Amino acid sequence: MASPGGSGTYSSGSSSLQNSGSEGDRDIMEQRKRKRMLSNRESARRSRMRKQQHLEGLSAQLDQLKKENTQMNTNIGISTQLYLNVEAENAILRAQMEELSKRLNSLNEMISLINSTTTTNNCLMFDEAQETTTQLFNDCGFMDAWNYGIPLNQQIMAYADNDMLMMY
Repeated sequence: MASPGGSGTYSSGSSSLQNSGSEGDRDIMEQRKRKRMLSNRESARRSRMRKQQHLEGLSAQLDQLKKENTQMNTNIGISTQLYLNVEAENAILRAQMEELSKRLNSLNEMISLINSTTTTNNCLMFDEAQETTTQLFNDCGFMDAWNYGIPLNQQIMAYADNDMLMMY
């Protein structure tokens, strides 16, 4: 029969086997734990590097967008100034056109008035047919179109080239 001492040695032998087995397991577990920690550290390092690269990319993109924004603001300023210059020039041209239209209307009214008085003078001229070209000239030697039916019934046409409309 098994003695309690014999069974104790047996159990102490199995206990030492268990101790050596659990130490081996502990070593394996610690080795796995160290391996996992190293893997986690490496993963965290790669994650920080990706984050840093992403941040640098965003920073470069921000700088590029700021440059584009500055360029666009400059272009808007230039375009606005050109627009204001064109508007001012258009206002000047409109005022000149209005003034020239008024002058043209005034001259056309004068021509109509002259034509109406010339018609009555033409009747007198036909009655006095003996008075020839000497009477067509006034005292200064210039042609006197006011009194002798020189055709004045032509309308004055408005014409302006770019040089005439420019303000100096």
